[in-house]
Amino acid sequence: MADHLPPLSADEVLTTTRAVRKRLDLDRPVPLDLITECVAVAQQAPTGSNTQRWHFVVVTDQAKKEALGAIYAKAFDTYRTSPMYAGAIRTGDAARDAQQERVGASADYLADVMGRAPVLVIPCVEGRITHVSTAAGTLGSIIPAAWSFMLAARARGLGTCWTTLHLMHEQEAADVVGIPYDKVTQVLLTPVAFTKGTDFKPATRPAPESIMHVDAW
Repeated sequence: MADHLPPLSADEVLTTTRAVRKRLDLDRPVPLDLITECVAVAQQAPTGSNTQRWHFVVVTDQAKKEALGAIYAKAFDTYRTSPMYAGAIRTGDAARDAQQERVGASADYLADVMGRAPVLVIPCVEGRITHVSTAAGTLGSIIPAAWSFMLAARARGLGTCWTTLHLMHEQEAADVVGIPYDKVTQVLLTPVAFTKGTDFKPATRPAPESIMHVDAW
C-alpha cells in the first residue's frame, strides 16, 4: 500500500470509491507491483462453484493503450447520441440534473483520454455467455473480483472507472491484446492511475429505506 496514504476503514473504501475521470493523473506512472497487489485482493472474491475462471489483462504498452482508447472513443460516439447518455438524462430535479451534466462532461473527457491512462485493465472470465440462464453465474464469477480490484486500487491511492462501452466492439479489443474471443468474455475496461488528491466523498443517494422492501415489495 502507498506509504503516504492514511489507512481507510472498510466503510470508507466502500463509500468513497468513485468513478474517477477528470482526476486521473495521466502523467504519473503506476508501478506494476501495485496492480499485482490489487489483483491479489481481487482473487479473494467469490466465484461460482469455486471455479476461479477470472483473468485480468493489464495493458501498459502505449500503442495497445491507444488502440483500446480509439475503440472506446468509437463506442462512446454511439453512446453519446443514445437516450442513456448521462449528460442527456433529465429528472426534473435541478440538483440531480446538474449532477447528470457533470457526469456527462467527465465521461466526455474520459473518452478523449482513455488511451493516455498509465494502465488499462480488462477483467475477463473464461467462457462465453450464450444463454441468459448462465449469465448470472458467469458474470457473478468475475464482477465481484473486478469490483474488489477497484476497491483495492482506491486503498492504494489509485483511481478507476467502470466502463463497458468498448464491449460494442469486444472482438476488436480482444484482437489488440490477444484475448481468445471465442473462449474468454471481457466484462469491462478501466483506466488505472494515481488520483489528483485523495479526498473523495460519499455520493448523494436517497435514504436506504426508500429502496428497501422488507418481507414484501
